[in-house]
Amino acid sequence: MEPTASCFSLISFVEKFHRKAFKSSNLALHTIKIDSETTIQLWSPTPSSKTTVCKPSLVLIHGFGFNPLWQWYKQVKLLSIHFSLYIPELIFTGKSTTTSSERTEIFQAVSLGKVMETLGVETYSVLGSSYGGFVAYHMARLFPQRVERVVIANSAINLRLKDNEELLKNINFEKIEDLLMPVKASQLRMLMSLTYYKPPFSPDFLLRHIIKVSMEVIKKTAHEPQLENPKLFNDTVMNFLSPRKDDKK
Repeated sequence: MEPTASCFSLISFVEKFHRKAFKSSNLALHTIKIDSETTIQLWSPTPSSKTTVCKPSLVLIHGFGFNPLWQWYKQVKLLSIHFSLYIPELIFTGKSTTTSSERTEIFQAVSLGKVMETLGVETYSVLGSSYGGFVAYHMARLFPQRVERVVIANSAINLRLKDNEELLKNINFEKIEDLLMPVKASQLRMLMSLTYYKPPFSPDFLLRHIIKVSMEVIKKTAHEPQLENPKLFNDTVMNFLSPRKDDKK
């Protein structure tokens, strides 16, 4: 989510702290042109951090409607100690753009694969949340020789059309777009009630401002466990991604 310009924007103010968390983890923002149609912006290791320490690589893929600053700010400090992090902005979020007519998560996966190839990163693990989990799944499927491990968090990979239909009926919405791309504070509040176990306090003026801006079970969390219980989420991810004795067999 990109905040709109204003004299004072609470969203922009908070995002500055998230950006600081990324920079303090030796990450810098880069723009990579992967072909004649598509440009990807991502956070990746600073030149100094890449030359001093050799670490396994990890790609963090954010969910629909977010930019990575908001989704991963509670993970970058820990994960950057153990991994060289590559955190892209998915196409049509932030400054990642394309003139291609493709609009699928497969296209997102192919584009991220091209980014990693352009950067010269031969092997890596992927961690995707929500929509990013779909992208992570397809990256593993398309690049099996490159993707070492996959973490898919909060993603209904086996989602069926009737699941959306039942959801809309339960919440009394007409279209799924009204939930995923809210234009009213009430719609955004409904989305938050479904994605958080304990939704944070969010007054209507803040929700209106946000709208204008361009198998492990973690108990007592909902769709954003990395924010509601970051310690357990981080421990779960680290436990899965850390080298194991049988890796060398």
